[in-house]
Amino acid sequence: MGRSSLHRTAYLKLTFQNVNGSNIGDATGLRGSTVAGNFYIALYESDPTIADVGTESTYISYARRSIARSVVGFTVSDNTATNASIITFPIATGGSSTITHFGVRTALTGGDLIGSGLVSSITISNTDTPKFEIGDLTITEV
Repeated sequence: MGRSSLHRTAYLKLTFQNVNGSNIGDATGLRGSTVAGNFYIALYESDPTIADVGTESTYISYARRSIARSVVGFTVSDNTATNASIITFPIATGGSSTITHFGVRTALTGGDLIGSGLVSSITISNTDTPKFEIGDLTITEV
């Protein structure tokens, strides 16, 4: 089933920014959550795919980073959601990891995969601090 660009963008705004989706249901539209909460950015060594089977990073001291489910956390336009703030991961204190993808998850550990995307390959070694600038992480709704 195809959807208009306007509807795809409204879906992304509801999901990533907790903005009400207009023109769906009654006059108030599809409502955002009372408490928006956070999503968590995860780093992957392989594509997590829609089946959620990717290999998450395991460098020593790695932890997912929280990002607000709001306009402060995400920018949405033209069927695309991107990070609206700099995301810095913990410094590696051992081990190594080659990152090729990222995922947006609903929990600090486990949780559902909301979306994912490709990043330029990053090799993380001891004392490296993975960091993504504003707009580096992109999810496109198709």
